[in-house]
Amino acid sequence: MLDERKKKVLQAIVEEYINTAEPVSSNALTQNHGLECSSATIRNEMSELEKGGFLDKTHTSSGRIPSAKGYRYYVDELLNENDISMEEIKYISSKLETKVNEIEDLTKIAANTISEVTHYTAVSIGPKTTTQLIEEIKFVLLGTRMMMAVILTDTRLVKETIIKFDEDINEKQVETMNYMFNNKLKNQPIETIDRPLEEYLYDEMTYSVNVIKPVIEQIKKILEEENKIYLEGTNKSFDLPEFNSLEVAKNFINILDTKELVADMLNSGFAEDINVYIGEENEKQELKDFSVVTFKHKVNGRDLGTIGIIGPKRMDYSKVISVMKYINKKMKDFD
Repeated sequence: MLDERKKKVLQAIVEEYINTAEPVSSNALTQNHGLECSSATIRNEMSELEKGGFLDKTHTSSGRIPSAKGYRYYVDELLNENDISMEEIKYISSKLETKVNEIEDLTKIAANTISEVTHYTAVSIGPKTTTQLIEEIKFVLLGTRMMMAVILTDTRLVKETIIKFDEDINEKQVETMNYMFNNKLKNQPIETIDRPLEEYLYDEMTYSVNVIKPVIEQIKKILEEENKIYLEGTNKSFDLPEFNSLEVAKNFINILDTKELVADMLNSGFAEDINVYIGEENEKQELKDFSVVTFKHKVNGRDLGTIGIIGPKRMDYSKVISVMKYINKKMKDFD
């Protein structure tokens, strides 16, 4: 446990390093942070914090930089969660008032807004399809052997697909299928579509397998498609000094190009919490040089998507977390 003076010194070092990207000296702390103690006392406290693993000493300077442990203590104990200006609040509110038809669109707008305000790269993904409830399935006959299916979910996700048949179908059959599928699937999770074929044919033995089977298979296919991952402000990261390293820059690009890695990154953590992973805390080795901050947007237990920020360990955690908390609160009003 750190005493109050060590906390103030550590907080000052983290914030100074975030602002300057330069190792922090005792002189910088006395000049810029108003610590009411001598440079000698500050140097002693910095030495103690280094021994405790909260600071690292660089080879090129007598100054210190925060370690992963130091950042973690700062995030858990010291940061300001209200680091957001009235101007930023007004801007965020105006962006989130944009009318959208789908929750996925709102998630994209929120990610874009977070990136613009924090100047880091944001990633987002919509809600997991299998957890959504089916509100309605609508079949529309397009020809003697072609039909369109439209699926609407409780999160306003709309999926459309064209289904082709090996035999003729008519309006009466389509009308019956509308009734049959809605009767069996309305208000059910999408994953219930993965039922044995016999369950759909039980009440309608007049239908051939050649008609029902392609309907089920095509609906399952479009609903099982992985949600798209959206990137916002990728170029912002390359303005940061950490990305002057070719290795870090290449690793960052590879991360963003690996869909499965980004999806795993977003789907970790706990519902409705702000989750912060610093360097080695990330499960994936590829993320060891970065920090990731995510939050899952949930309303009344419904998964409405996840938004994350990826950046260097020298991230402005106070700004990022403050903006995320405010946006998460505003997004709840959307429902």
